[in-house]
Amino acid sequence: MNINQDLFRIETNHRMPEQGDVLISEPFLQDHFFGRSVVLLVEYSGSGAMGLVLNKSLPLCLNEILTGFEDCCRIPVCRGGPLSMDTLFYLHTLKGVQGALAIGKNLFLNGDFDTIRDYIMQGNPIKGKLRFFLGYSGWNERQLCDEVKDNTWMVGYGGATTVMNDDVTGFWENELSKLGYKYRLWSRFPQIPILN
Repeated sequence: MNINQDLFRIETNHRMPEQGDVLISEPFLQDHFFGRSVVLLVEYSGSGAMGLVLNKSLPLCLNEILTGFEDCCRIPVCRGGPLSMDTLFYLHTLKGVQGALAIGKNLFLNGDFDTIRDYIMQGNPIKGKLRFFLGYSGWNERQLCDEVKDNTWMVGYGGATTVMNDDVTGFWENELSKLGYKYRLWSRFPQIPILN
């Protein structure tokens, strides 16, 4: 019986990233922070890239790190990356927030926080509308392009529905599987193959 050896060859989907895309780490990446992670690219240019890790929960919520939210429902916070861990970022689908950066269709980064706070305090839905992150991920000029060429990342399509899903369980596996059959097989491999 002949086995297709290409199924086990770690190789990206040969797509260069753009703002609004997601980066999906290769299955065996042993990096403490980026192993099995999915990163939304909020900015990408010749001078560098910035992203937010979508699937690394923190054991705290917004209510615990900001005053004035004590009477709200529990609002989860993710670790957006290893840089500036004392800085809060937020993704949202709320149109008309002054100063917000458009990431893609119906998806925005930051903007006037008073508007965000008012939205929350009025009891509006948060799930699927708002996500909060401490820190960010960054790459300097050409670094991300080189990492994609070195097969560290597969590039997927973001979109508000994907990005605003705050259920981090199985997030990496689901995003990798969307890339096709070979990638779906990889999603089932243990991160450290010797433990299989």
